[in-house]
Amino acid sequence: MQFKKVILLGFVLVLAAISQGSAQGWGGGADQNKISFGFSFQAIQQYYKVIRQPYWQNPLINPETDAYISSGITSIASRRTPGFAVGFISRYSLTEHLEARLTPALVFADRELNYTFNNPADNTVRQVQATTVDVPLLLKIKSDKIGNVRAYLVGGVKYSMAISKQKEDLNQDFLQRKILNTRNFASYEAGIGCDIYFQYFKMSPELKIANSMGNLLVQGTNPLSSPIDKLFLHQIMFSLHFE
Repeated sequence: MQFKKVILLGFVLVLAAISQGSAQGWGGGADQNKISFGFSFQAIQQYYKVIRQPYWQNPLINPETDAYISSGITSIASRRTPGFAVGFISRYSLTEHLEARLTPALVFADRELNYTFNNPADNTVRQVQATTVDVPLLLKIKSDKIGNVRAYLVGGVKYSMAISKQKEDLNQDFLQRKILNTRNFASYEAGIGCDIYFQYFKMSPELKIANSMGNLLVQGTNPLSSPIDKLFLHQIMFSLHFE
């Protein structure tokens, strides 16, 4: 399902909850407990912010022979690629309008770098495969409940760890070797959402962004890494939380 369609589905669910009118839902009593748990599903789009070296437009060079192996580079870009995540929710109520949340998730979302050259035959698209465990620690600020809906803001930090360590295949040609990323990194997150109260559970559509706080690029032997100084990861996430 396309990312925009997932967001549209979330708005439809919000309107459906508002249309309940005077029928009051209590969300299964989730807000009445100091500690509660749940689960979530997320649709993700992510891309790199690419910081280039001053010499990034130069032709690529074979590091063993110093011979040119491409024409000059005209662009290095990263398009948005889709992914998804499943996770769990641990919630601790601090006050009526403030709570702390720990929401670990297993994330399946690859990343992509697009290179174009003066010679179109050299153009290439390289995927960086990544399955990560994300552990966000967030604060959630909630409004008063209006009918069966309560709006909120959420923000905090996230630690991400790749499940498998990337390794270069030194038997491959230089341009076929992997572009390496660091295995562990931190990000900050911020978003908006609303709690929708039904009779036996609470559902929360949420739209959130995350930006990595450090450079993800690990310089390897692939010449495609050499024109890049730093890579930062940007994520847009639409979540459905159930408590």
